[in-house]
This record gives sequence, structure tokens and C-alpha cells, in this order.
Amino acid sequence: MKFASVSLLLTAALTQVRASPTLRPKWVKPPYFITVGDSTVAIDGGWGDGFLSYLQDGADGINTGKSGATTASYRWEGLWDKAIAAVEANKEAFSPIVTIQFGHNDQKPQNGVSEPAFQQNLQTMAEEVQRAGGTPIIITSLTRRTFSGGAVVENLAAHTALAIRAAEAVGIDYLDLNRASTDYINSIGNANGGFYDWGPGDKTHLNPAGTVVFGRMVVDLLLRERPDLEPYFRPQKALSDKIWSGEFATGDE
Repeated sequence: MKFASVSLLLTAALTQVRASPTLRPKWVKPPYFITVGDSTVAIDGGWGDGFLSYLQDGADGINTGKSGATTASYRWEGLWDKAIAAVEANKEAFSPIVTIQFGHNDQKPQNGVSEPAFQQNLQTMAEEVQRAGGTPIIITSLTRRTFSGGAVVENLAAHTALAIRAAEAVGIDYLDLNRASTDYINSIGNANGGFYDWGPGDKTHLNPAGTVVFGRMVVDLLLRERPDLEPYFRPQKALSDKIWSGEFATGDE
């Protein structure tokens, strides 16, 4: 009986260490997020800043999304080198995590990125993050909120599938934001989906309310794959509940 009691006490203590930010072992480093992608990630129009706004307990990060970027242009413009430099600069004090989301611009023929090249570019990025000492996570593209026949027009299916294949090829986590955001917009409908438009008729980019709502969606998707990161994100249960029940949310929840 004494042994059983001691065992129970140890189990409870270990559970408390996992649950309490102040009792985590000193060797556990907080995450440092580097959000990489196009305008649907970037400052002023993307979910990246909304995602980062939920960080707490010593976690930090930077939004490096770029309007108009493809998996190719992001590299030749020098932005990818800066993202890798951020991994290397922060890996002593933090556990760097690089989220990678492209597709909106890669799918445009005029940008010259073939579908095989798109997948390979994502795989190469993920492998380079690993070599630099970070953890890559591939994210499928945020949906476009364009309706036809009462449902969101499927417009990123091929590149969503390629992004998932890239993650599987490298053996890393991926977040299917495209599926989650498409399902959510279909659930709340065209009129409510327009509430998140960056401007009149802009069904791709997000206004401040959309940044908050879809930033939360990415947080929740991440925590399903990485529940160990939960202490580093401020909860917003009312908003999360609305998102995953398919209820219209304003971001003020």
C-alpha cells in the first residue's frame, strides 16, 4: 500500500510539472516561431500576427510572410536566408519552429513554379530547417472565400495535396489549414465569410478580425499535433469553441 501511495504521489507530481509553466524542467526551452509564407501569412492580410498574438510564458516569434511570395521567390529574394538565420540565432535560448505555408502564388502559371517543383521546394525548405537546428511544420494554404452554388470554390486542392506529400516525404508534422478553413467558411456561409475580407471583394486576404480568428485556428491545429506546446499559448476557449462548432465568430470572443 505504501508503494502504491508513493507511486500515485509521483504520478501526480509529474502531471503537475507538465501542466504548470512555472514547474517545467529548466532544460525545457520555450518555442520561437518563424512564420514563413505568402500574403495569407504576412503582416496586414494574413493569419501570422494573429497566431503570434497568443504566445505567452516566454515563447516568442516573428512573422516573415511576404506578399506575392512563392516557394521560389522567397528564396531568391533572400527571405529564406533570413528565416534560417533566425533559427540559428535563437536555438540556444529557444526551440525554433518554422511554419511554412505557400501555394496561393505558386499555383499561378505566370510565376513559373511547376507542381513537382512546388513539392520539392517545400521538402528542401523543411530539410534545411532541420539542418539549422529547427523544427519545420508545413501548413496547407488558407482557403479563398469565394462561393459558387452555395459553397466555397475548391481552388487550392492540388497544392494542398502536394504540401501534405512534402511533409510526409520528410516525415514531419503538417497542419491542414486549407481543409479546416474551407469547412469553417462553408459552415458560416458567404455573408459571414465576407466579414473577414481585407477589403471590398478581397476574398483572399484577412482584415484584423480575420487575422485573430484564423490565427486561433492555426493555434488549435498546432496543439492537436503538439499538445506539449499548450502552456505557451494563451487560451481563448469561447473563440475556439465557435470555430470548431462552425459558428460565426467576430474575434472579440
